[in-house]
Amino acid sequence: MEIYLNQVDYIQVGATSQKTMRLLPRLKKKGTHKVAIADHDGIVTCFGMKRGEAVLVLKTLPWKKISRMDLGGAAGTPQEKIFVCSGSQVRGFTKKGKQFLTFEVNLSRDINAMHVLGANLFVCASYIYNHYCDCKDQDYYLSGDKISDIACLSSEKLTRFIPVLACQDRVLRVLRGSELAYGMKVPGPPSVLELYNKDGGELAEEILYGTADGQIGLVKIGESSAATKWEIDNDKKKGGILCIDTYDIIGDGVNDILVGRDDGTVEVYGFDNSSEPALRFQHVLSESVTSIQGGCVGKESYDEVLTATYTGWVTGLTTELQKGELGPGDEVRISKETQSKVEALRVELEQLQAKVLQGRQLYYQTFQSSTTVFIVPNFSVNDNFTLCQDDASYCLTLEVQAGIDNLLLQSSVPIELLDVDKHFVLVSLSECDSEPNGSFLLATCRCVAYTTRLKIKVRTIEGQYGNLKVYVTPRLQPKTCKVRQYQIKPLSLHQRTHSIDQERPMNRLSLVGQFSFAEIHSWVVFCLPEVPDKTPAGANITFYFQNTFLGTQLEATYCKGECHFKSDNISTISILSDVLLKEATKRRINLNISHDMSDDSVSHTLRIIHPKLEYQLLLAKKVQLIDALKELQVQEGNADFLMPEYRSILDDSTILLEEYKKHSAHLERLYGMITDLYIDKFHFKGRNVKTKVSSLLGILDNYDLNSLLDFFNEA
Repeated sequence: MEIYLNQVDYIQVGATSQKTMRLLPRLKKKGTHKVAIADHDGIVTCFGMKRGEAVLVLKTLPWKKISRMDLGGAAGTPQEKIFVCSGSQVRGFTKKGKQFLTFEVNLSRDINAMHVLGANLFVCASYIYNHYCDCKDQDYYLSGDKISDIACLSSEKLTRFIPVLACQDRVLRVLRGSELAYGMKVPGPPSVLELYNKDGGELAEEILYGTADGQIGLVKIGESSAATKWEIDNDKKKGGILCIDTYDIIGDGVNDILVGRDDGTVEVYGFDNSSEPALRFQHVLSESVTSIQGGCVGKESYDEVLTATYTGWVTGLTTELQKGELGPGDEVRISKETQSKVEALRVELEQLQAKVLQGRQLYYQTFQSSTTVFIVPNFSVNDNFTLCQDDASYCLTLEVQAGIDNLLLQSSVPIELLDVDKHFVLVSLSECDSEPNGSFLLATCRCVAYTTRLKIKVRTIEGQYGNLKVYVTPRLQPKTCKVRQYQIKPLSLHQRTHSIDQERPMNRLSLVGQFSFAEIHSWVVFCLPEVPDKTPAGANITFYFQNTFLGTQLEATYCKGECHFKSDNISTISILSDVLLKEATKRRINLNISHDMSDDSVSHTLRIIHPKLEYQLLLAKKVQLIDALKELQVQEGNADFLMPEYRSILDDSTILLEEYKKHSAHLERLYGMITDLYIDKFHFKGRNVKTKVSSLLGILDNYDLNSLLDFFNEA
């Protein structure tokens, strides 16, 4: 059953964080909800709709940036008290705006997740979880990785609270008081948690989760273990999940799942006869969706999906057919009321344009005065630099409150600029010399259309490490910019995983020396992504990784004075050996390094590379034939005389060219990986085979797997 929703914009506040908008309970069943929203200016705004216009109910004074909002109240009463957290402080407001609570939690870092349940307050800050009851400390837990969100199960059927933490290491941690009851592995880094049906379901034991790589799941939380009821993969490569809610928007008596993503996508999943949800509606906004709620806001009896975006727009997707829109079999009709509103907006727009012009003239006049001091305008940037597992590339997402004027990208290491939205951006690449300024990439992205959000894809090379700097310039006067810096790590294409295949042929690297647990952990953080900055608790730790491009694996186990790495790719071991030796030399630490290399691992890695290389070589050959085949087709008038293989190349020429352009550097990268593998294999045997690289490239140009394996073995 498909549904149709129409977009309505209500109000705009300041920039918002994740989960900072809530709908207050209705006083009567057929009334409308009031909306509470908090922003980065520290202002809590509550409004309702009256005759199609937003009417403010409360608006607090500015304060520190608000990072979370939740609703609460005494058990058995409407949950209409508004709780917000700013820094390490939690404040409470009544629905009329009276502040009744100011509570400073005992945390050294800012609160980034909060859950309110009666007199109980659950807060998280980075790695720390705290439970307070009536503002008194109850429970404390130190997580092994950063906490993204928290949800707490509670009902009359449960004898205790069950807090669940969403942690960046792809684990949902279920607590029992101040202790870890157990952890449940999920397929991606969880970014948001929400109680199913707002109360955990019939038995108060079900929690929805969304991941940073766009997957959704429902888990059943038990006393000693958890089970996955269903999962939805991100097959269409949409954005990460920022917010989830449940509400019966379809009207079939079963709550649907409302999802907001960081690429602006809003989705509604419904249930038919199956136990797993199916997509029923999708709408794309121009900004990331930070909050989502289901309810009735604009007009009584018309349900809607209410969203808040990063720049502060509160937007509804309503079941009401808007005036001037076409229904089935309708003609375009605009009422007098709508016409008068349009005319009033046009007059207001003209007045605003005149004020802007007057202000700009005044600015340029005062700019000539040497005594004038200009205040640099402040603006916030919402940025994300994440590794995409599907194509082994990094996705850089930037959002700015004002429109983006231009970006400047500067990289101290060789990276490949893959994809930029050409509808909004003109890209200019500048020649750069790596010697004097240490730049391998200088690119300017100028926005030709108004946009507050840009997405750029880059691909790194493992073994090359440094920094990528991005200078963000918004459309503000006077001109200013903010700099964002992202670390490109030596093993940048590796991603955390829960386990590896121990049956693969493994190469081993061992380091023994006078280094502390914190020092070796800092080296691992420097080398690999998705490793928590904080030194883990305990005497030793083990991490598992997988290369997103090749699928090779890595195990890292270390403790004070000792470190062991295992990988089926000898080049991974080589990179780690070089980087760790440099880091130890900087700190003047003597290391005893030992290697145990497996020749079988080399042929194993070559067989992993084989299908990728074969596909790219075949694609390159097909692309080379396209022009010649098109010329033959023009000369003969048709392509009927060609063999079926060549006719299929002509038929698919557009797709082949797009694919080749999209992965233009894949073949070169695969050649480089095989060359590095060849050099690294003999480097550990104390031999320099760089003079034979030309022979290796000759074999690759006339590629055959058996010939390549023979070359590696004969050398």
